[in-house]
Amino acid sequence: MNQCFLKKECKELHAFPQIREFALKKINTIHFDSLKKEPSQFFRFYYVIDGRFDWSINDEHHILYPDDLAVILPGQIFGGEKDLLDIGTVSWMHLELQLDRSGKLSTGKWSRLTDSECRTIGRILLLNDCLVLSRLKEAGTIFQNIQNEFITQEVGYTTRINQLIDELFILSARQLTRQSNSRRDFPQTFMKLEQNLRENLSHQWSVEEMSALVGLGTTAFSEKVKSYTGFSPLNYLINIRISEAIKLLKRPDVHVTDIALDTGFYSSQHFATTFKKLTGYTPSEFRKKNITTD
Repeated sequence: MNQCFLKKECKELHAFPQIREFALKKINTIHFDSLKKEPSQFFRFYYVIDGRFDWSINDEHHILYPDDLAVILPGQIFGGEKDLLDIGTVSWMHLELQLDRSGKLSTGKWSRLTDSECRTIGRILLLNDCLVLSRLKEAGTIFQNIQNEFITQEVGYTTRINQLIDELFILSARQLTRQSNSRRDFPQTFMKLEQNLRENLSHQWSVEEMSALVGLGTTAFSEKVKSYTGFSPLNYLINIRISEAIKLLKRPDVHVTDIALDTGFYSSQHFATTFKKLTGYTPSEFRKKNITTD
């Protein structure tokens, strides 16, 4: 297996503004301080080909074996447990992409992922405590294909490499949700999902996005939510929106229109209609009654 090491200034990466570094390296001797623990400025993917790698990711100790994939997010502290690269063979890629606290993953024109898919993938990455994926040979295939495209540079290689990076994000997100779902029962997963919904109520959530966050298909997810709450996913979401709106209506300094938009309703009229249907009061009537009662 041929080794390679491409950095930002290399001519091979001029067509790829998102790639900071791409490498496949066989480490035969230990070099101290070769992987010091420090905050990562980029997205980092590391795929272990052979060997045993003792790493610290966001202050958690992980041991990675062949076919394991580690995903390090911007800002996370990453490095060797002993500040060095262990003996073995590893492939990695560093990407200059942004991921904000709401989970919005900003890719660029090179990517074919939709805005909705970028948001979902970003939130999956933020929601998972462990971003080490075990025995993910498909990731190794992606890394090998990217390297082959760099070497041969056949027609369409730029497009193909960009597609492979998209595939790596999709593969990671899918595997994370499956791995997470196998570790936790649905009630725990559901509580984390609800927390994420409440923190991002202004977003127009779809059933597909919600189900992806817990690693289930839409049908299985809908059945689980119905069994657990008695509501369909969208009706349950509406109930969360209304419960948050009730809290805000108790604050006389917040305008009703702002409450409507902040809790995810299309307009103040849509909010008023839905609110009256579920509570028996219009938002203004509820606010007046609440303030008077208090």
